[in-house]
Amino acid sequence: MSNPKVYLVGAGPGDPELLTLKARRLIDEADVVLYDQLVGEDIIATLPESAELISVGKYAGCHTVPQEKINELLVEYAKRGKRVVRLKGGDPYVFGRGGEEAMELARHGIEVEVVPGITSAIAVPASAGIPITHRQCASVVSFVTGHEDPTKGEPSVDWAQLAALGGTLVVLMGVSRLAQNVEALLKGGRSPSTPCAIIERGTRRDMRVITSTLDRIVERATDANVRPPAILVVGEVVGLREHILHGERT
Repeated sequence: MSNPKVYLVGAGPGDPELLTLKARRLIDEADVVLYDQLVGEDIIATLPESAELISVGKYAGCHTVPQEKINELLVEYAKRGKRVVRLKGGDPYVFGRGGEEAMELARHGIEVEVVPGITSAIAVPASAGIPITHRQCASVVSFVTGHEDPTKGEPSVDWAQLAALGGTLVVLMGVSRLAQNVEALLKGGRSPSTPCAIIERGTRRDMRVITSTLDRIVERATDANVRPPAILVVGEVVGLREHILHGERT
């Protein structure tokens, strides 16, 4: 038997055409695919019937399979000589717990190859007509999780510092704590009139974009019944959306 190996593959933000060529090839060659729901229905529908397909769930706050069990499955199938693909939404190493899985596999002597994916932090705003940088209004971009691990003790995200930093802020997995995160940004000094967008199911056929200002985005999101997966974009770049999509002059 060859040395056991697992491929940690990024599926991108959900549009099947945004899969990399390497990701597509490895998926089609796999014996076993363990996939998250964040991968998206359109990609899940293309998984090979010849492979053993295992849904391991995962939306923020709703993990149908605990991380420890996922780790066990990866180790078990790899040691049985299976060609294992661990398919994750976005990029495996951007708030995807890919680092945890890679470390666990390495601890068992299993080789890991990471196949980067297009992160939703960049692709989703772009698909909604929002450039996350712009020479005139955003030379700094911050990526942050809106849902920290509750078991690690004190939170490590300094929202006041992020508010003071300015530029563009992209919050992933922030729907469940949207009100608390927005309140923290306002208390930290971010202007209430800062343009914001919540993008639900970005790059997919049923994508929705809700825009407002920082002081009203929670109300707008509640009225629209926004559900995961969705990201929050905060910054002046959101105001460029109408110009880009509809040709309005600055």
